[in-house]
Amino acid sequence: MKHKIYIQDVTLRDGMHAIRHQYGQEKIKEIAIALDKAGVDAIEISHGDGLAGGSFNYGFGKHTDWEWLEGINEVLDHACLTTLILPGIATIDDLKKARDLGVSSVRIATHCTEADIAPQHIEAAKKLGMDVGGFLMMAHMNDPEPLAQQAKIMEDAGADCVYVTDSAGALLMDGVIDRIKAFRDLLKDDTEIGIHCHHNLSLGVANTIVAYQHGANRLDASLAGMGAGAGNCPLEVLVAVLNKMDVDNNADVFQLMDIADDIIRPLQTRPVRVDRETLSLGYAGVYSSFLLHSERAAKKYGLDTRTILNELGKRKMVGGQEDMIVDVALDLLKQQSS
Repeated sequence: MKHKIYIQDVTLRDGMHAIRHQYGQEKIKEIAIALDKAGVDAIEISHGDGLAGGSFNYGFGKHTDWEWLEGINEVLDHACLTTLILPGIATIDDLKKARDLGVSSVRIATHCTEADIAPQHIEAAKKLGMDVGGFLMMAHMNDPEPLAQQAKIMEDAGADCVYVTDSAGALLMDGVIDRIKAFRDLLKDDTEIGIHCHHNLSLGVANTIVAYQHGANRLDASLAGMGAGAGNCPLEVLVAVLNKMDVDNNADVFQLMDIADDIIRPLQTRPVRVDRETLSLGYAGVYSSFLLHSERAAKKYGLDTRTILNELGKRKMVGGQEDMIVDVALDLLKQQSS
């Protein structure tokens, strides 16, 4: 069964990481309205680590999720308002509150080997009448067939779509293809497949395209790549490529270019780009949102950020372990002085 292409923008969720979750309410609304007019199919809004992610560990937001979400659904004419939750951080009560604010779609995100913590949240979202995606993060850390088995757990719980989520931007194109094929071989024909790529190896667009070519129809992207690490698959570039491939989609590439250059890039205190630090994320296979935490630790303790990132990769650290980055830095400092 072939599904129509569905472009989900993550500028206002994953993009939170790039500015330490400091979007203002009016800026959120301005960007959401512009994205809606440009024809994206879904707009995801929350703290970068999902609903209720504002904390000492992940970083506090300028506003609460409820303040960011309030009034947004009323100004959207086309796009679906979506959000993301991580079991263990957000609760089902948080999900209900988001639904009451007009959120009609949610992604339930877990590590790529921990789908078994998602069914309760997936089932609750379905009971609330929501479209539900399963979001298997750090997908490079699980082989294709075992990853597909994790996707099956989410499908069995009621997920409408399951995502291959390259949170580290570490997958090469063959790795994406193998995982999408494994999903397609195991999941039901009417279960959609999504792809979420980071750009740390400059493969965000290429990986998204090959995923589409092998069966993914829900494609994540963000304006100017706004997101953790070197950012996400850049939305305006993705749509330009899809247009050149004659792939039917609802987005207006010129409008997206204008929003990216005129509104998003001026917000970036640290340019979202591939540089020595962000390239190291993809090279070491490290969670993209570890970047700013690692840079702060490196500055504080006089270390090279790349040394910290490489050590995090060796220790196979995953999302949720941000508080251990300082411990790693202190270990490295001790090794240098011994």
